Amino acid sequence: MRYGYRRVHVLLDREGWGINIKKVYRIYRELGMQLRNKTPKRRVKAKLRDDRAEAVGPNDVWAMDFVHDQLATGKKLRVLTVVDTFSRYVPVLDARFSYRGEDVVATLDRVCRGTGYPKTIRVDQGSEFISRDMDLWAYQRGVVLDFSRPGETNRQRLH
Repeated sequence: MRYGYRRVHVLLDREGWGINIKKVYRIYRELGMQLRNKTPKRRVKAKLRDDRAEAVGPNDVWAMDFVHDQLATGKKLRVLTVVDTFSRYVPVLDARFSYRGEDVVATLDRVCRGTGYPKTIRVDQGSEFISRDMDLWAYQRGVVLDFSRPGETNRQRLH
């Protein structure tokens, strides 16, 4: 993950450092840290990463993504799908014409009140999943967002 000084400030604040954002920026710059332009994709195979832990029970790991379709009228439809990777139970299958980060949070909050909160949610790098609303929701409820790594396929993520 690449973090800018603002994200570093939020993480430090959550750990109780209580540090001013201007000081974080100054130290960030002194250390030579900065968000660089994305490098081109490597032609060589990525080095092996640690395997993700398998789900050991219900509500342990959920996988979440969007499915897209189009109506006969040409209007596009997005379906938020959430799957419990242990039991294959689908707590959410919610279709809408547009989905934003706060819509995902509202849907998850509604569903989790009835089924319980998962320990981990596996998501991709979609704008709805990396939003501030989603990050804050997960932090406040003790849910870990496990972002997919570049080069992973859907099949690898769900297993």
